Amino acid sequence: MKLTLATTLLALTLSPAFAGGTHGGGHGEMMEVGMPAKMTGNMTKVSVSLVETDDGEMLFEPREFAFKAGETVQFTITNDGEQEHEFVMDTLDNNAKHKKVMEQFPEMEHDDPNAIRLQPGEKGTIVWTFANAGGFEFACLIPGHYEAGMHGALTVN
Repeated sequence: MKLTLATTLLALTLSPAFAGGTHGGGHGEMMEVGMPAKMTGNMTKVSVSLVETDDGEMLFEPREFAFKAGETVQFTITNDGEQEHEFVMDTLDNNAKHKKVMEQFPEMEHDDPNAIRLQPGEKGTIVWTFANAGGFEFACLIPGHYEAGMHGALTVN
C-alpha cells in the first residue's frame, strides 16, 4: 500500500502501532513547488551530486538553485557518496513535516514525483516545472543528513 505524507501523519495521530512503509501520491498533481513534467528539448538541464566530506558534512553540489516560474528543469541526480541519500523538493514547512515522519520511519520508501532516493553510485532523474514564484528547499530527509548540511535553497522568481 502506498501512503501519502498526509495519510502517514493521520495514521501516526490515530494509531500508535502504525508500521513504516511507503508514501506517495501527487503524481501529475500541482504542488506549491510545482509539478512533474515531461522531457522536452527546450528544458534546463541541471546535474546534482550528493556527497559526504571527510569532516562528516553531507552536501548537495550545487548548494542552491534559482529558476523562473514556468521553467521546466531536468535534474540528473547522482549519489557520489558512500551512503544512501535522497533529493526532495518542497516548501520549508512540508520538508520539516516530512523530516519528522522520516525520523520515526527512516526506511520509508518514497513514491513522490518531487523526490528520489539513491544508493551509492546510483543516478536518477526528476523532470519538474516550477509553476509558482517563492522560496523553496531541496533536502535529504534521511535522519541526520539534514543536520549534517544536506539541504539548500531553491528560489523561483
